Amino acid sequence: MTGSTDPATPEAPALESPLFDTHRAAGASFTDFAGWQMPVRYSSDLAEHHAVRTAAGLFDLSHMAEFRVSGPDAASLLDHALAGRLSAIEEGQAKYSLLLAESGGIVDDVVVYRLGAEEFVVVANASNHDPVAEALDERSAGFDARVADESAATALVAVQGPASRQVLEQTAGLRIAGLDGLRYYRSTPGSFDGVDLLVARTGYTGEDGFELYLDRAAAPALWNALLAAGEPLGLVAAGLASRDTLRLEAGMPLYGHELSLETLPEQAGLGRVPDLGKSEFVGREALLAGAPEGAPVLVALVAEGKRAARAGYEVFASDDSTEAVGVVTSGALSPTLGHPIALAYVAPSFAAPATELSV
Repeated sequence: MTGSTDPATPEAPALESPLFDTHRAAGASFTDFAGWQMPVRYSSDLAEHHAVRTAAGLFDLSHMAEFRVSGPDAASLLDHALAGRLSAIEEGQAKYSLLLAESGGIVDDVVVYRLGAEEFVVVANASNHDPVAEALDERSAGFDARVADESAATALVAVQGPASRQVLEQTAGLRIAGLDGLRYYRSTPGSFDGVDLLVARTGYTGEDGFELYLDRAAAPALWNALLAAGEPLGLVAAGLASRDTLRLEAGMPLYGHELSLETLPEQAGLGRVPDLGKSEFVGREALLAGAPEGAPVLVALVAEGKRAARAGYEVFASDDSTEAVGVVTSGALSPTLGHPIALAYVAPSFAAPATELSV
């Protein structure tokens, strides 16, 4: 029974990154994230955040889910399964897209890499591994394409920050084809000590940076090599706490906070992501119908003082109002700006820039 509190009900064992022992040896603090034991911080959230903004941070993202879609109909399958037009991207290009339910609600937001004419990799959030796997499997019916779940075999390491490219260039054993010309939202093959990897330039911090996908067995050696090359340049290992404040400063949505099955793309400011010019994709009819009148929309908030609004805090039209007009989805004291910021869903009539609200 889902959610049972019966003490006899066995709990699923926590999933561990291939870098778990490496993180523990470095003194990391851990948190449960979507069933994974992941490093939340190594030293301090502020130090790790500032390192990414001024030099570079090294992140373990091996909890993310990866699905390889291949075959003659791979592009057509993704055009049907996702809201974007994936058949239009070039080999080596990446695209942010949405996996929608028939209701138009967001099952997950994903990044798709095109590796060849008939080969793609879909990267999904760890918390949505199962729903994405089920949706891709169901939606592949009738297409000459294969969906392979490569999550368990794949490690993902990210280097983010203005010094990130220099870190890669100085990492011993790392070879990357065309790094000099690699543009934003592009990927290229590479290798580390003879192990193949995919290098992408698709970050989630608001800084320049790179993601390296490789076989999980090679991840500890790559992690240590990146640290050895990067520490003289200011690189530090960074945990999920700093990653959250970095993405919040950049206004990037997080599934389970800004995005959900109850959220339509247009409400989250993602109305341009679905390609309504496509004749068909799952959720298209619901998007054409649009959000109900008065449906809340996502806004950014800047707060006075030093107290940060947190997820779940209600938003009011004024200090003396008793009826909420919205709810905060993410909030923190911005390390870069020095004052609190937040994202919140509010009624459309309170969504205009410079509107004063109370939390």
